[in-house]
Amino acid sequence: MQTSPPDAKLSRIVNNTTTRPRVAVTRKLPDAVEARMSDLFDVSLRLDDTRMSQDELKAAIADCDVFVPTVTDNINADVIAAASSRLSLIANFGAGTDHIDVAAAHKCSLVVTNTPGVLTEDTADLAMAMILSIPRRLVEGDRRMRNGEFDGWGPTHMLGHRVRGKRLGILGMGRIGSAVARRAHAFGLSVHYHNRARVPATMERALDANWHETLEGMLAEIDILSINAPLTPSTRHLIDARTLALMKPDSYLVNTSRGEIVDEAALAEALAHGRLAGAGLDVYEDTPRPHPALLDLDNVILAPHIGSATHESRREMGEKVLINIRAHIDNHACPDRVLPPGTRLSLAS
Repeated sequence: MQTSPPDAKLSRIVNNTTTRPRVAVTRKLPDAVEARMSDLFDVSLRLDDTRMSQDELKAAIADCDVFVPTVTDNINADVIAAASSRLSLIANFGAGTDHIDVAAAHKCSLVVTNTPGVLTEDTADLAMAMILSIPRRLVEGDRRMRNGEFDGWGPTHMLGHRVRGKRLGILGMGRIGSAVARRAHAFGLSVHYHNRARVPATMERALDANWHETLEGMLAEIDILSINAPLTPSTRHLIDARTLALMKPDSYLVNTSRGEIVDEAALAEALAHGRLAGAGLDVYEDTPRPHPALLDLDNVILAPHIGSATHESRREMGEKVLINIRAHIDNHACPDRVLPPGTRLSLAS
């Protein structure tokens, strides 16, 4: 891709009074979002709700001013290199950007944005639903009912664990982790957390939250682990055979963040041999397929990546994309710009 200064790219869009910006979308979006995009821009929509191949991504990014991918797209350096000099913005439909080579985009003077904040509450709701349902074996009970395996109540039938009074460990106390903590506190769980930095004392007091300087120290004390950290080189396989061995045999794991944070083979091994009581997963290491060994386990809830799958969240994600695009083409700072780690913008950027 031939690079040019960001201001030059913007001027080509802003000064073009006869043609609307060309926007390429990689996945089927909610009807209302697509309709609004069509009103504002010259948009190329993905009518077939399937993932684009790498060749299709390259073809799409080569013919647009603004590129709108999703978490299912691998926007690596090769895809970015296929972009024409017209491209100036990658407006991601989603909060996570680990599927985008942000450093390569920045090197090519491309602005990258995401949609933070709007999926926080919905993802926290799903995490809390799993925290409540796994210890009580709710999904397992549903399966047994449908299979005709319930013969009536018994004193020892399908015993689970009480949630109130248990210790919840939160890995990653960002927006979603904090939202999970608020819910857990309301349900009477004791909140523990491990984060790169300690949260403000006012938040700790409000949630009666206990900070652990090391992940290992927290894992040994908790009853339930909720993973809410971003995927980075340092968090990939952070939960593996070694760290799982630190957890108590009657403890539970919930992951609504990124599948690659958990070594699923090690998790399946621990669950199958009683070294962990149960797990709830909404994301997978080899997405969209869970590790085959997990499929035969009754003590696992497997959700199809529905953490943010509400009508409200998807609509608000679309609105965020539109706001970032409009800000960019109007030569304003994008409110949700994403930069490579350690990068700072100059006042002129």
